[in-house]
Amino acid sequence: MQPEIDYSVPQTARIWNYWLGGKDNSEVDRQVGEEILKVIPDMAVMVRATRQFLVRAVRYLAAERGVRQFLDVGTGLPTVNNTHEVAQSVAPESKIVYVDNDPLVLLHARALLTSAPQGATAYLHADLRSPADVIAGAAETLDLREPVGLMLMGILGHITDDGEAQGLVRELMDALPPGSFLTLYDATNVVMGPQANEAISIWNASAEPPYVLRHPDRLARFFDGLELVEPGVVSCPL
Repeated sequence: MQPEIDYSVPQTARIWNYWLGGKDNSEVDRQVGEEILKVIPDMAVMVRATRQFLVRAVRYLAAERGVRQFLDVGTGLPTVNNTHEVAQSVAPESKIVYVDNDPLVLLHARALLTSAPQGATAYLHADLRSPADVIAGAAETLDLREPVGLMLMGILGHITDDGEAQGLVRELMDALPPGSFLTLYDATNVVMGPQANEAISIWNASAEPPYVLRHPDRLARFFDGLELVEPGVVSCPL
């Protein structure tokens, strides 16, 4: 059964798509996006910087660390330079599983399923809050005896409790074999200044799901027990 899509409530994936210059968004998504742009005029630039970070990270893992499997949780709507496109441009045999719980993303899953013939690309309709389901679904495509690049791009801010968010990351990483990598970004409360709090207030008053800003020190806790790759926890352009 196809999940219902409520276009009357602004959604993360659609607002992000609007900032990236995509067309898969509704009037209410654009309204919230524009409200936030009034507060943070460079928001669209920063969103594009996060996409550039994803490209660099995936290319690094595929080209320099030999990772051939990626689990991209909270993938959002397809745009340009998606994880599978970057990974398979380096290693066509790469396998990628995309995970999201947004019905509109599910509707666009076919766009994500275009894989190089040597590799595989799959889409899983699941929720980060159910890591066991994510891992079980991913295991249908990925060989979890081999290293995996876990991608959590801009999604952990939607898990507003620190303890819950850290627990979900640990559960996912514990299910992956040695040699796996964690890659993530999220919005902070230090880079954009006081405007960030105003922007988040607009977001949380209008859009779903809610979002929390974290200090970089709090973001660094997601990597507890892992060895950081240089340059460590820094702003996306760095």
